[in-house]
Amino acid sequence: MKTGGKRGLTIILALATAFLAAVFAVILIRHGREADRAAGQKGETPLTWYVDYSWFNGNYPDSLVYREIREKTGTRISFQSPTESNDSTLGSMISSRDLPDIITMSPDSAEYKRLLAEKQVYPLNSLADLYDTSFYDVTDSEVRDYYTGSDSNIYAYPNAYYTPEDFQAENNIASNVVFLVRKDIYEAIGSPDMTTKEGFHQAVKKAAETFPETGGDVLIPIGGRPFTDISSQSFDEYLQDFLAVPYEKDGQYYDRNTDPEYLSWLRLFRQMNEEGLLAPDIFLDDQVQINENIEKGRYFCLFYQRTDLVDQELARYVSNPDSVYIAIDGPKNEAGDPYVLPTNGMRGWTVTMVSKSCENPKAAIRLIDFLLSEEGQKLCYLGKEGETYDVVDGKPVLKEEIRDMMRTDRMTYNSTICADYNLWMLMNLRIQNTMKQEAEPPLAQMEEWTYPYSAYTGDYDISLPESTSLGRKYLKLQELWCGALKQLLIAKDDADFDRILSDYRKERQEMGYEEVLSEKTRQLQANRQK
Repeated sequence: MKTGGKRGLTIILALATAFLAAVFAVILIRHGREADRAAGQKGETPLTWYVDYSWFNGNYPDSLVYREIREKTGTRISFQSPTESNDSTLGSMISSRDLPDIITMSPDSAEYKRLLAEKQVYPLNSLADLYDTSFYDVTDSEVRDYYTGSDSNIYAYPNAYYTPEDFQAENNIASNVVFLVRKDIYEAIGSPDMTTKEGFHQAVKKAAETFPETGGDVLIPIGGRPFTDISSQSFDEYLQDFLAVPYEKDGQYYDRNTDPEYLSWLRLFRQMNEEGLLAPDIFLDDQVQINENIEKGRYFCLFYQRTDLVDQELARYVSNPDSVYIAIDGPKNEAGDPYVLPTNGMRGWTVTMVSKSCENPKAAIRLIDFLLSEEGQKLCYLGKEGETYDVVDGKPVLKEEIRDMMRTDRMTYNSTICADYNLWMLMNLRIQNTMKQEAEPPLAQMEEWTYPYSAYTGDYDISLPESTSLGRKYLKLQELWCGALKQLLIAKDDADFDRILSDYRKERQEMGYEEVLSEKTRQLQANRQK
């Protein structure tokens, strides 16, 4: 086929895809409206809530939490979510200016910026002033200030945020970043110190030699999160956090990827790869395969996120408590500085907004205010007093049969109760920490290990969306780094390592690295001022 023909076919396919996405969006909205009409016939206010994550499944209308929300607010929520991670449904709905009532999404997404730019969402402060001023009681003034735009309006409110003051008042704020070892293997090789390069190297080597296989599978000496096109997280961000590599120097955003201390550890990993201690699997496995490997206990050690292996950890704990993964002190810098493990800042994780397509914004803001209240937080986290928990000595305690259901039959728990982070879209970690239940032993150990090292890193929350030219440059630079990182880890010798690093530095300069770094510094200073 001629080049022109190929280009024409590509255009036709792109148009067809966009058309189908738009059709699907219309079907999705119509389906939601049919549910809305059914709710209206029951005397409830129907509200559609779009959660922009394909993995989200929140429709448990007969669950206890949903029934209580209907009872307390008079609203019936119908959740919607995309079918795939790269789904264009939301973009199609924005184009048609026909949106669900409430939307939850990442503040990094291009659609979030577009909704604000096209003024397709209500200012929450205006809705509060008109319909429910309790919004100001159940939200944090600092967070409101953080999300206040140049027009003095607040269009979105985050979940899972912490303020700098929380770190002064709280002593149980956990980071998600951990260095893990398999307990039985670690103890069998003498529970060695793994904070130094020599100690780390020898421990991994001894584990691989002593336990070449586990459960019939080959042991993977070091594991981590999957390598993607833009990051490995484990071999850059997490390792840098353990080495306390700074985010800034002299008020300027710092280049953590070429920090000398960090590069010295990458050289160690290169050497370990030459010795066969970096399994090829770590460069190839996706998240599903990693989950399977964790459940089988195939890794000796892991740079990981503790909440990403909860199910696998509990399964191992039930079958063999000694074979679970435990958090220990991992790599440290030469000075032995404490780890600096990140947490959410005032930006939070996701944001929630009310669209101007919403026919009943009064009901929407009242629902949001209820869910943000202490009563709403307790309902979404624990359920209903007397049914799922009791108050003992002034503190809520889950009933044992509910805990058992959560451990052994999560699907039934979700469909009948639907608490415990199922409705996370407006969760307030500060409030929920005051109600926190005693965790299962292996989960508690990982969480509590992070307490001394958890740090407020919200100043370094940077947003460079792909919808901007600078954002596209940033994406290309991330892809360049991830490719270089893989090559550094498998370099044949130190000279090859130096060549790869030099080529990386040269190429990124040609791609506009300094411009991106300057924008990161600008956002850092703006965040600090906020």
